Amino acid sequence: MATQPPTSTNAFSFLSKGWREVRDSADADFRLMRDRANSFKDLATSFDRELENFFNSAAASPFSVPAMRSPPPREIEFVKSLRPKLSEIRRAYSSPDFSKKVLEKWRPRTRIRIDLSAIRNAIVSVEEEGIVDFERGKRGKRLSFWEEWKGEGEGESRDWEPIRALKTRLKEFEKRGSSFKNSEFLEKVKSSLKSMCMEPEESKDVPPLDVPELLAYFVKQSGPFLDQIGVKRDICDKIVETLYSKRKNHLLLHSLSGEESSVLGNGNINDELDMRIASVLQSTGHRYDGGFWTGHGKHDPSDNERHVAIVTTASLPWMTGTAVNPLFRAAYLSQSEKQKVTLLVPWLCKSDQELVYPSNVTFTSPEEQELYIRNWLEERIGFKADFKISFYPGKFSKSRRSIIPAGDTSQFIPSRDADIAILEEPEHLNWYHHGKRWTDKFNHVVGIVHTNYLEYIKREKNGALQAFFVKHINNWVTRAYCHKVLRLSAATQDLPKSVICNVHGVNPKFLKIGEKIAAERELGQKAFTKGAYFLGKMVWAKGYKELIDLLAKHKGDLDGFKLDVFGNGEDANEVQSAARRLDLNLNFQKGRDHADDSLHGYKVFINPSISDVLCTATAEALAMGKFVVCADHPSNEFFRSFPNCLTYKSSEDFVAKVKEALENEPYPLTPEQRYQLSWEAATQRFMEYSELDRILNKENNGEKSSADNRKLIAKSASMPNLIDVVDGGLAFAHYCLTGNEFLRLCTGAIPGTRDYDKQHCKDLHLLPPQVENPIYGW
Repeated sequence: MATQPPTSTNAFSFLSKGWREVRDSADADFRLMRDRANSFKDLATSFDRELENFFNSAAASPFSVPAMRSPPPREIEFVKSLRPKLSEIRRAYSSPDFSKKVLEKWRPRTRIRIDLSAIRNAIVSVEEEGIVDFERGKRGKRLSFWEEWKGEGEGESRDWEPIRALKTRLKEFEKRGSSFKNSEFLEKVKSSLKSMCMEPEESKDVPPLDVPELLAYFVKQSGPFLDQIGVKRDICDKIVETLYSKRKNHLLLHSLSGEESSVLGNGNINDELDMRIASVLQSTGHRYDGGFWTGHGKHDPSDNERHVAIVTTASLPWMTGTAVNPLFRAAYLSQSEKQKVTLLVPWLCKSDQELVYPSNVTFTSPEEQELYIRNWLEERIGFKADFKISFYPGKFSKSRRSIIPAGDTSQFIPSRDADIAILEEPEHLNWYHHGKRWTDKFNHVVGIVHTNYLEYIKREKNGALQAFFVKHINNWVTRAYCHKVLRLSAATQDLPKSVICNVHGVNPKFLKIGEKIAAERELGQKAFTKGAYFLGKMVWAKGYKELIDLLAKHKGDLDGFKLDVFGNGEDANEVQSAARRLDLNLNFQKGRDHADDSLHGYKVFINPSISDVLCTATAEALAMGKFVVCADHPSNEFFRSFPNCLTYKSSEDFVAKVKEALENEPYPLTPEQRYQLSWEAATQRFMEYSELDRILNKENNGEKSSADNRKLIAKSASMPNLIDVVDGGLAFAHYCLTGNEFLRLCTGAIPGTRDYDKQHCKDLHLLPPQVENPIYGW
């Protein structure tokens, strides 16, 4: 906004006001000096009167004083000599002309005389030229803005100090006048005030919402409910697109500004609809201040120290994926100085340890098991991992062959460390979770799906019905308790807030074995002296059913083919009996570590399993430089880029791939392929897809442009997040249901797992749950 130059009237008013202030100040000074002179005169008169009284009282004293022959004291002589001088002072200050003489000597020796008409005429005469010369008179003679003060009886003239300062200020104002009117200062102030007040821009140009837009937004926000009742996400997106597309084209042509039109034209339908709703709400001045279920205090990383808590459902020495992979993840995340890491694993009482841990290994205390875990880890990674290991109470379910948490697992992470949570198997951890909501306690919660539970459940009695309920329960708990969900492959169910990414690596020991085998082959040595093998827990769901069916169907095509099978499990007797009954050439042996020296000489690893989410044994075989024959299945999608991975689509293709692997030598792994299998690469992928790199690196918060930031702020300020409201309602409903022991038992929970028991209190040194929760409402 351009500023108007100062006019003659404004300048004259300003100068008149300044002169009045100077004149009033001078009058006040004169009055003060007159008062001081009068007070000094009164003081002198009072002093004279007191001295005269003193002498009179001394002359009329009744006391007789003996005659003294000695001369009078010096003090009396001094008083006698002082008396005539005091009389002169009294007569001088008693004179009526005293005050007048004081004022004449102390007042300024000049009089201020201002020719205001000259100022007005000077301003008007030069206003047309755009420059005001305050010192040029109307007759062309060079005059001072203030005329000189003429002293009485003196020919000299000079400026009074306040007047000189005022003249200097006016000259500075004159010089800055021309630059001030072209200054951008007022424009910046106006823009800042507008942004501070959050004034909606072009609010009058934002058209109101119509019925199709409202319906489209209603369908979009109803996504969680529709997903629970079986309506697929694609169908919802198509409905939203159909309802909104016509209105979108109309807005692009007529109503919206250029900036908003570009937004609507380039983004996806959901983002465009969100921005459209936000613009309308913002134009009305509406602001959203929080959710119905929000308002909980969380960890504040003000000290720039972040904490990551990894919670898993199993622990060593149980050699399962949810025990091994979270342990490696904690070790490699702890290498960064940006965060501190805590691994939270289940603690089993001794009776459950005997059922779960192999080779009759048991522990009497958590400290003993922690030492075992750290020793096992350091032997394989080659460095000392600096992270904390904590334990929560758990119980082993024989029917489900899994560990179920007992009590509120989240309470075993202190509130001061409740910053980022990584839930390994979030659905498993939260089936019967009855405690604080993870997303309320932690700033960011990431779930990692390890297991394809639906595939296992379908193999059981009434499996289809059970799988239906489990599918929706999994959707329920992951939506309610996670901000982000990572699926290792597309073999798992499509969970809310999920993306697909393999965030697992292989034990560094297998990569070293592969490098050793590659070095032997370069020297001309024969590294692979054995044929094919299969390794896995001996249960039907781990690929044994598919393996026996394939070998039985093509027993003639694979004449002379021998397969060594390594594994232990509850279905071992049935699997071996079926192989003998079908007369299959299978050599069953006890289970062993995949890195065992006896397995290095095998050239081909066969894995027909389609129940795995991401088979760890397949990755380990590829890292050791072997051929892998596996099914063309989403669980093996990550491995297809490796030349040694041979996938088959049919049983006939299986035979062809087995023969191809046996007749050829594997390709040596390139450095890029070895890195892709490593935990360093897996950790990098995890940081990216879980958005932890953006959260932990504050400097990356400014990646978006200022325009994007303004859109994001406007959207968050104007729109209530209905999805958060729905998620909060689901979490509250889940809390109520899991608090009822009868409903827990009906859904397959272990009796007494709503709280931990006395044995857990003793082992983990915990207070009884009755003390922790004296009033228990559910």
